[in-house]
Amino acid sequence: MEPKKPADPLHGVTLEMMLTHLLAFHGWEGLHSRIKINCFAKNPSIKSSLTFLRRTPWAREKVENLYCYLKPKDRAQPTPPA
Repeated sequence: MEPKKPADPLHGVTLEMMLTHLLAFHGWEGLHSRIKINCFAKNPSIKSSLTFLRRTPWAREKVENLYCYLKPKDRAQPTPPA
């Protein structure tokens, strides 16, 4: 019997993993153009962004939504050979 997959697409994904993934694909400028929050525009860093996102539910929700929207598209793209 195959184990059931969780219904939550964010199950097992930390905020840091989401932010790192989004940053790798879009960079700080790309993130700021998609989500207008200052932690992506003024002296951005993973640490300061995580601190802000953990304290600000509406901003975290926007990051989670962007991650969920873009993640299936990332899986569909073939990985380039090394």
